[in-house]
Amino acid sequence: MIASDAPVFVDRRRAASAVASGFTPVASVVQSRQDVEALAQRWQMLENRSVDTTPFQSLAWVRAVYDFEAARGNEGFDPVLAVLEDGRRLVAILPLERIGTAARRALVPLGNGFGQYADLLLDPGMDAGVAVAQLLRAAIQVAPADVVSLLKVRDGSGLARGLPRGRIETGTELAAPYVALDAFPDFAAYFATIRAKTRKNMRNARNRLDREGMVAHQVLVEPAAQRELIKRTLLGRAERLREQGLTSRAFSDGSFPAFCESLAGRPDMDLLAFSLTHDDRPIAEQWGFVQGGRYYAYVAARDFSNSDESPGKLHLAEVLRACAEQGLAGCDLGVPAMPYKLTFATGSVPVRDFAVPVTFRGWVLTRLWDVQLRPAIKAALLRMPAGLRVPLMRLAGRS
Repeated sequence: MIASDAPVFVDRRRAASAVASGFTPVASVVQSRQDVEALAQRWQMLENRSVDTTPFQSLAWVRAVYDFEAARGNEGFDPVLAVLEDGRRLVAILPLERIGTAARRALVPLGNGFGQYADLLLDPGMDAGVAVAQLLRAAIQVAPADVVSLLKVRDGSGLARGLPRGRIETGTELAAPYVALDAFPDFAAYFATIRAKTRKNMRNARNRLDREGMVAHQVLVEPAAQRELIKRTLLGRAERLREQGLTSRAFSDGSFPAFCESLAGRPDMDLLAFSLTHDDRPIAEQWGFVQGGRYYAYVAARDFSNSDESPGKLHLAEVLRACAEQGLAGCDLGVPAMPYKLTFATGSVPVRDFAVPVTFRGWVLTRLWDVQLRPAIKAALLRMPAGLRVPLMRLAGRS
C-alpha cells in the first residue's frame, strides 16, 4: 500500500467538518493481488455494511478481473484500488485501473468496459464527498492520469453524491429500470400491478406457443450449464448488434466472451442463469449477478424469429417470478430502458457518465471528444437507417 495526502479534488468545507469531528481516515492504494487478499475479510465486511453495493465493486468481481488478466498474460494491466481506512476499519473502496490511449491516460473502473455501473463501496457513516476526494487524490498520486472516466453512475449512489464540483457530465443520460419485489407481499401481488391488457396479451402469446410445442423455464445452477448459456447469450447478442450496425464497449473487446465464461463456477460469485425454451430450443435467455439480496441482469438474448410472441417479455416475467421465489428484494434490469423492461419496472434510476479532468490535456480532450464529438457521432449513427449503418460500421471495423 502507498499512502497519499496530496490535496487534489478536496472540497475544503467537507474536509473541515470531517476533521472537526475527529474523524481522520487515511487513503492509500492497493495494486497487488496479495494486498487485495490481505484486505479480503474487511472488504467483505464493508460490502455488507454498504447500502447500495453493486456486483462491480465487490471483492468477487475484483478477484475475477485479476484472475482473468493474469490468465491471459496482460502485462499492461494496471490496477489502482483506492481504499480509505479509519484505523483498521475500511470505510470506502474505489476500484480503478489505469488505461492508456494515444491521446491520454485515464483512470477507469476496474474491469473497464465490462462493468455495468461505476460506483464505490462506502460505509453508511462516511461522508461521500470526503471519501471520494481522498480516494481520487490517492489514486492520482500513485497512478498519474489525464482524466478519471466514470461511466454509468447511478443517481443517488455513493459515487454520484461524492463527485467533486469539477466533474464534467459526458454522453447522454440513460435510465436503469428496476423492480422492487420487496414492496409486495408476494409475486402474485406484484404481477397484479401489471396492466390487465399486457397480462392478457402475454397469456395469449404463451397459449399460442403452448399449442405449437412445450414451453419451459429453467433456472440453471450447474457451472457447465451456466457456461453454455453464457456462450449462447453472448453469440446471440453479438449477432443482434451486428445486424443493427451497433456495438458496445464490452462487445467491441474480443476478450469479453472469455471473461464472461470465466465467471461461471467461481465459488465467490453468485450467478443466476435463466432459460425459456420452446420444444427444448432456447427462445429467450439471460444471466446476471446476485449482490446484496438483489439480482443484476447482465446479458440477455432472444430468438427474434419469435418476435410476434414477445419471448423477451414472457421470459422477463419468469425471471422476476424466479427471483421472487428465491426471496430476492429486487431486480436491476440495467440500461438502456427498453420498452419490455418498462412493462415490469416499478421505477427507474437515472444513469449518467462523468469525467473528472486531472490535467489541462485531460480537460481539453474531455470537452472536445467526450462532450462534443463522440455524442454527436453516436447520435448521427443512431439516426441512420440500419441498411446504411451496418456497412458503415463494418467498413470501420466496429461490427
